Amino acid sequence: MHPMLNIATRAARAAGNIIMRNLDRIDSLSIESKQRNDFVSEVDRAAEATIIDTLHQAYPDHAIMAEESGNTGNSEYVWIIDPLDGTTNFLHGFPQFAVSIALKKGSALEQGVIYDPVKQELFTASRGRGAWLDNKRLRVSKRRTLQTSLIGTGLPYLDNQDIDQYLPVLRDFIKCTSGIRRPGAAALDLAYVAAGRLDGFWEAGLNVWDVAAGGLLIREAGGLIGDFNGGEDWLEGEQIVAANPKIFHAMLQVIKPHCSVKD
Repeated sequence: MHPMLNIATRAARAAGNIIMRNLDRIDSLSIESKQRNDFVSEVDRAAEATIIDTLHQAYPDHAIMAEESGNTGNSEYVWIIDPLDGTTNFLHGFPQFAVSIALKKGSALEQGVIYDPVKQELFTASRGRGAWLDNKRLRVSKRRTLQTSLIGTGLPYLDNQDIDQYLPVLRDFIKCTSGIRRPGAAALDLAYVAAGRLDGFWEAGLNVWDVAAGGLLIREAGGLIGDFNGGEDWLEGEQIVAANPKIFHAMLQVIKPHCSVKD
């Protein structure tokens, strides 16, 4: 394992331990609303602090881009952190949430970790070295048609998201796939695409910390990832489509008539 990936893995596991220690005391947690349907708890903040401390012990000069504490430092190396992806799930005791950590050097994603502390599944990727679930090499699924595919998505839940644009796309995917799933943690959804558990995934309104690690996992597992036009504006462009190569292009044909690329 690459040394930087090893440190990221250590940080993700430490954050996962904090999350699981608090799973049976949800009712007593301090919870704030960042906006409607968007919450942060003391567990998010504690997990993030642990991740940053672990990373900075090894790489004190690296910059940080974190969901809760924002951007700090100035370096070509930037750690992109979501300490608890799926906070709403966690706050309801719904066991689908994860820690997501990625490292970007310049414009290139170099390392990615997604850790599911409930199942204790560790998804990792290093650029050019493949994607892994623990010690098993990951490959995207081999399905060739949408009709046989299981597709993941995320529902628009914030006030600034366009549900009227989303619903026709959802309707069309329901008609032409084997099924649609919305578990509520985008980082894990992307990890599942890399692992072949989902054949594809699409969502709008995500942030860089939701998709960075998962995007690297998918590419290293042989998949494709892009915006709603199939272009490269997915990391910070708030639109993402990911799948194996055959399903990726088929998904774009469903999405394009309804959605434009974000300006």
